[in-house]
Amino acid sequence: MEKDQMDFLESLISTPSPSGFEEKVQQVFLKRVEDRVDRYYKDVHGNAFGVINPEGKVKVMLAGHCDEIGMMVEYVNDQGYIYFSTVGGIDAHILPGKRVLVHTSSGTIPGVIGKKPIHLLEDKERQKVAKIEEQWIDIGAQSKEEALEKITVGDPITFDVGFEPLLGTKVAGKGFDDKVGVFIIGEVLRSLEKDKLCCAVYGVSTVQEELGLRGAKTSAFGIAPQIGIAIDVTFASDCPDIDKRRVGEIALGKGPVISRGPNINPHVWQRVVEVAKKEGIPYQLQAESRATGTDANAIQITREGVATGLISIPNRYMHTPGEIVDLEDLEHTIKLLTLFLQSLQGNEEWIP
Repeated sequence: MEKDQMDFLESLISTPSPSGFEEKVQQVFLKRVEDRVDRYYKDVHGNAFGVINPEGKVKVMLAGHCDEIGMMVEYVNDQGYIYFSTVGGIDAHILPGKRVLVHTSSGTIPGVIGKKPIHLLEDKERQKVAKIEEQWIDIGAQSKEEALEKITVGDPITFDVGFEPLLGTKVAGKGFDDKVGVFIIGEVLRSLEKDKLCCAVYGVSTVQEELGLRGAKTSAFGIAPQIGIAIDVTFASDCPDIDKRRVGEIALGKGPVISRGPNINPHVWQRVVEVAKKEGIPYQLQAESRATGTDANAIQITREGVATGLISIPNRYMHTPGEIVDLEDLEHTIKLLTLFLQSLQGNEEWIP
């Protein structure tokens, strides 16, 4: 992967964006694509758009959500300890001892998530997970007044972890769900050549997916595309204790995952697979027997309906501060989407 691409990915990961607080990461996305698109803009919901060839014969929407899981300041007690609620699905098992950042109007405040030490737990307490309301954030304040001089109820909170290269082409970090999707869309927009396109391409960095696919609903309604493809992450099953009977056989480094099922238009699925085969792009298949929990679900049922696809990146340890993906999967997905878009002539039949 080129250095400027790595810098873009790392910038997306390091920029805080809990659901509802995505403004800064949208600036990162728009800065990356602004000189390669015909138009870029944001809507009232906060979705960010890059558009190429808007006069094309058919509108294609690419969607990746920029919001990440996080927390929010809920209450400060008299001793200055911060109690918090979660933004998106967070496993209470993993929280104690984690370093966090509270994002305030005047800057970031570091803190640590605390709970009663193991030495002081009763036997029955050791057998259960501490509830969210039984954990707190310690920023070093001595009183409620001192804490509230620095933070405000409703301030967003993220894990204080960075982007870390691992062995080979694997990398670790927070928020790969789904900033890898935003990264891929940005790089697809940068790689497309307008004179090779018959379609109009709307690349969208959507907001608030973790709270119910909210940004995809409003942006798809506004675009009214004929074709929509969501780019997200999916569970890798190449690590211990993941049941392949439930999630399929999905491995890092073996290519993008192309989903098939009722959320997916069969003609879109077939075209994506055909492009992958023709171009020698490795890919994996995943069965989705119900509505997916991705932007694809919202896009499919927009207006009178959209021919929808879903391409995912294998991801280990989803919704933790230490997610792991393989950069080769990202590169193959960029190539697959670019060639798929270039293959469209605008006269295809998408009705099953």
